[in-house]
Formats: sequence, structure tokens, C-alpha cells
Amino acid sequence: NLVVIVAFSGYENFISKIDVAEKHRDRPSWMGRLDFSGLKLKIIGSVVAISLIELLQDFLNATTTVDPNVEFWRIALHLTFVLTGLVFAGMEILAEKRHEMKNKDHLAEMKNKF
Repeated sequence: NLVVIVAFSGYENFISKIDVAEKHRDRPSWMGRLDFSGLKLKIIGSVVAISLIELLQDFLNATTTVDPNVEFWRIALHLTFVLTGLVFAGMEILAEKRHEMKNKDHLAEMKNKF
């Protein structure tokens, strides 16, 4: 499912808008609304989920001997993925606030001119 989202949203973001199924009932709701930053967040979210599933699988199969050094690095890598996702989300929030501030400043300038 993630591959389909990446393929279609990448095509719409970088090549051309897909207008064929504009108002069709089977058109996915994310199509045409998912920008590059949203796509980044979806991908990092999927990477974090896959990493978590691998860690849970190791935990459930803990009956066998597991090298603590390997587990440490897996957990460190997972936490790095989580931190990266949080940084991406924080950057997106800051960018939206900055964009809103610019719009407010522009509107205030326009009101002052007239």
C-alpha cells in the first residue's frame, strides 16, 4: 500500500496531476492532497512501524539467546527513526506557522495600503 501511495503522490508532486478519476468514487482520499512533506511523514511512519514490529518479534522470540550488543543497536536505530520522525513533524509545524505569519503580514500590509 505504501508503494502505491509513494508512486502516485510522487507522480502528482513531480510530474503531472492525475485528473482522470477526479470525481470517481473509487479515487483514494489522499490523492491530490498529499504533498512532499506529507509523503515524508508517511514514509518515516512506516519505517518506524516496521522497526517496531522487528523489535517486538525479537522480544517474543526471546527464548533463544540474543546478543545484547545486536539488540542495543537495533533499539538505538529504532529510536533514531522515531527521533527523525519527530524532527520532520516539528519542522512541518514550524513551516506551517511561518507560512501563516507571512500571510498575516501580507494581509496587514494590504489593509494599510488601502
